[in-house]
Amino acid sequence: MWPLYAAGFTTAFGAHGIAANLGGDTDDAVTSLLVLGGLLALYDGAEVLLKPVFGTIADRVGARPVLLGGLVAFAVASALYVVVDSAGWLWAARLGQGAAASAFSPAASALVARLSPATGHGRAFGSYGFYKSVGYTLGPLLGGVLAWAGGLRLLFGVLAVLGACVAVWAAVAVPVVPPLPRARQTVVDLARRLADPVFLVPTAALAGATAALSVGVGFLPVSGAAAGLGTVATGAAVSVLAACAAVVQPRAGRALDAGRLTARGGLTCGTLVAAAGLACAMLPGLVGVLLAAALIGVGTGLITPLGFAALASSTPRERLGQTMGAAELGRELGDAGGPLVVAGVATAATLTYGYGVLAVLLVCGPALAVVAAGRRKVSTRL
Repeated sequence: MWPLYAAGFTTAFGAHGIAANLGGDTDDAVTSLLVLGGLLALYDGAEVLLKPVFGTIADRVGARPVLLGGLVAFAVASALYVVVDSAGWLWAARLGQGAAASAFSPAASALVARLSPATGHGRAFGSYGFYKSVGYTLGPLLGGVLAWAGGLRLLFGVLAVLGACVAVWAAVAVPVVPPLPRARQTVVDLARRLADPVFLVPTAALAGATAALSVGVGFLPVSGAAAGLGTVATGAAVSVLAACAAVVQPRAGRALDAGRLTARGGLTCGTLVAAAGLACAMLPGLVGVLLAAALIGVGTGLITPLGFAALASSTPRERLGQTMGAAELGRELGDAGGPLVVAGVATAATLTYGYGVLAVLLVCGPALAVVAAGRRKVSTRL
């Protein structure tokens, strides 16, 4: 399992480590805010398009080859910019990194499910989420140190070495997990399975958690600055968010496996806690920022392992790659949609209203689930 956790760390560290330091390269490849926005969108855009595709391929040929191929491709794409330091190759390297992460990320999630017993899915995904959170936390910090010491080329070089080392480790330690025989599936069958509440509810919760997390990381520093807080204070608030998410995930997974927590109850609770965090972000000053960061982190930490464990337990094992790829797509849409909603509302009104609108949208998910459950009970009685 450890190489799979390392793969999760790699994709998170690669995503945030580069993204947080592209803006400092204004004299070379990143010449404008438009170019910066394009480079930031390139990685996520590749993931949105390709994760479901590679998830399906993992079911067909086996998750291990897709994992190894993706890690090797990540190392090669990172090395491109080290070898050729030019603006064009930076775009190519970033696109290659996103495409490679689209392969090994859902493959790693599928292997986490395949290599752990059903009664241990919560613990396994809690640990996997913990190391991804560590990657998200350390990416901007260590990436900044590397970019300061040797520029983007050094940062890309470290990512190339990291990807290659994890690929070798996975090739040695991760056992061969042959693909399982699958019944023929039509497009209608796939659409029906993805529209099933068993898939839709955990995926919607994961998307909402990612939206809240992305908004917290991106906009809480803006709220802090507006309240007169310095960069150290706002940076500490974002660190509190990431730390809370990292600490809660393994504990939530263990509670699920021990029967102290149900997936449905945990997802509902996590969504409401994250919404409460966004509501706290509407409060002025340091107290509002810190409360928002802590609650968003706790809510995200609850939702992430429980959502993936619920998906793993309800998915036929021969379709795990496809399900994990589709769920990752939902997370990416939340990652992009949350900031867009808040930014759009903030443009028309204020950032405070943006937080409030996203909080209401998150609360609507559990509310709709309760209404749907009530209707099902009524129809069953009739």
